[in-house]
Order: sequence, then C-alpha cells, then structure tokens
Amino acid sequence: MSHIIDLDHVSVTFGDLHAVSDVTIKVDKGDVYGVVGYSGAGKSTLVRTINLLQLPTSGTIEIAGTTFFKDGVAQISGKELQAKRRNIGMIFQHFNLLNETTVIENVAFALKHSDLDDDAIEKKCYELLDLVGLKDKAENYPVQLSGGEQQRVAIARALANDPEILISDEATSALDPQNTNQILDLLKRLNKQLGLTIILITHEMDAVKKVANKIAVMEHGKVVEQGNLRDVYLRPKAELTRQFVGGSLAAADTLRSFNLGELSDNEQLYQVVFSAANVTKSIILELYKQVGVDVSMLYGNIEVLGDEPVGTMFILVTGTPAQQAKVTKLLKSFNVEVSPVDGGILA
Repeated sequence: MSHIIDLDHVSVTFGDLHAVSDVTIKVDKGDVYGVVGYSGAGKSTLVRTINLLQLPTSGTIEIAGTTFFKDGVAQISGKELQAKRRNIGMIFQHFNLLNETTVIENVAFALKHSDLDDDAIEKKCYELLDLVGLKDKAENYPVQLSGGEQQRVAIARALANDPEILISDEATSALDPQNTNQILDLLKRLNKQLGLTIILITHEMDAVKKVANKIAVMEHGKVVEQGNLRDVYLRPKAELTRQFVGGSLAAADTLRSFNLGELSDNEQLYQVVFSAANVTKSIILELYKQVGVDVSMLYGNIEVLGDEPVGTMFILVTGTPAQQAKVTKLLKSFNVEVSPVDGGILA
C-alpha cells in the first residue's frame, strides 16, 4: 500500500545538535496524524521536511508518489518544488495574516500564481470563506476578527490551491478552549468532507484525542511511540506517552491508592477495553453469574477518541486458575479486549 506521506529514516542535524534522529513515519491518505511532544522535541523541524522547507541531513521523503529527498540530496527543486508545495497547505500558531488587507484579499493572496482570472479567484475565495463559516466577514480586516476567526481565514487561505495535505503547526495553541474546539471541529469536518490528509503538530493530547486517528510521540528528536490513536492512548508503552495520556496515569494512581500490595495466587488484575456504544451487558455481573468469581472494579473511565466512545476499566478477579481461563474466554465473547496486567502496578 502506498502512503501519501512516507518519511523513511529521516534525520536533521545542525552541527552537533540532532534535531530529528532517524524518524520513520507513514501517513495514509485521509489520516489525521497527530505528532505530539513537548517544546523542542523536533516536531516542527520534522514536519517542515515534508515540503522541504527544512532540508533533511539524511533519509528518504516521498510525498504523494513523488520522491522529494533521497541519499542526502533534494530530488526536486525550482518550479517543480513550488508546484508540489501547493499540494501541501500550512497553518500556524500566529495565523500569519496580512493585517493591511481584507479577509478575502488574504485568501486571494494564495492564488496570485494561479491560472484563474479575477472573477474566478473572487468566486473561489467566497466559496472557501463559506466553507470555514466566514463568508459574511469577507470585507473585514483581520484586526476586526477574533483569534478563532483569524485562524479560520488562515485555513481558508491554506486550502486555496486545493491541497491534498494540510499541516497544522500548533494552530490552536494561541486560542482559548472554546475557539480551540471550534477549530478542531472544523479540521475534522474538512478531513471528512474534502478527504483532506491532516498532520496535526501539537503539545496538547486533548487536541489529538479529539480529531486524530493515528499518533506519533516525539522526544529529543526521536519518535518514541506511534500507532493507532486507540492503541497508543489505551496502552502507552513509553514513559513520555504515559505522561501525555493522563488517563493512563490516573488509572495507575487510582490503582496504587488501594494499597493492595502483592496479589495472591488466585487473584488476577485485568485491563478491559471496550467500545462503550456496543456494550449492553454488565460485564462484572456476567462474570459473577456465569463463572462464579469475585470481581472488583478498581478503575473505570470512558474517553471519546475521534468519534468513538471507548471505555477502559481495571478489574480484580478472585478465582481458581480454571476460573481465570473462563474469565478471559467470556470477556472476549463480549467483543471486548482483555489483557492480564502485572500486579506490580498496585505497588
């Protein structure tokens, strides 16, 4: 399967500084791919290599079937690179609007090298502003708009050349929570309505959780964990990922608060992950009725990941080895994911 974005062993060094170290990321068409990490993790540097705004030191970059960089050398340049860059829209934290021009003129600025005549440009700009909900603000100046509205203008401008890919570089970091949610909802709608592939660079896990389907977590220039959002969020492996996905930390802290110590031979701790929309039975009650084990729910939570409500709970089951085997079998029959958990998390 070909990927719309294929970064293969990409590194970026500045003297002795390794800003990006041997990163491989594959993005499929239509993904909303979250790249998460604290400031200085290398997120923006990595993503700027996608359109060669930052030349890598090594690695291979293929975008929409075209090789941009290989063996330490850019494979395209000049007018060809400019044309390819129009397939990649970008929005930023501080909007980068032209304050002395109107909203519609800001959007039209992105079309100054297009083949469209003035009437066609004006028509397209109004369509784009309508798409982001700002058609009635076309003659306003940026200073007359809220921060969220200015970011909507920036999004309309980024979409002017009908890109397949949109890069959002901390685009919600300067916004209040209400405007942040509105921009994220807009990005999710554009992803579905236009089939837009979105790279979401952020240090905010809530933003990724709301709109992304895949995620990469970066630290010190390296990707320490990546995969489907659900898998990474519910079963984080790297310590940094566990810090970002607060639910995992909350679960561990809650479990430790019970001060249960070591588990006995007939006790087993399980993590159960389920789609909240599909569960119609009480899992704990069914385990008691059908297997005859004692079950204590130590932690439970429901998160909305993308559009899917996903529940996770930790249960402590007391029963014989034969009963424990039946517990696993019964849980799986309920179409839930079940994983035995090391009792050390309780220590």
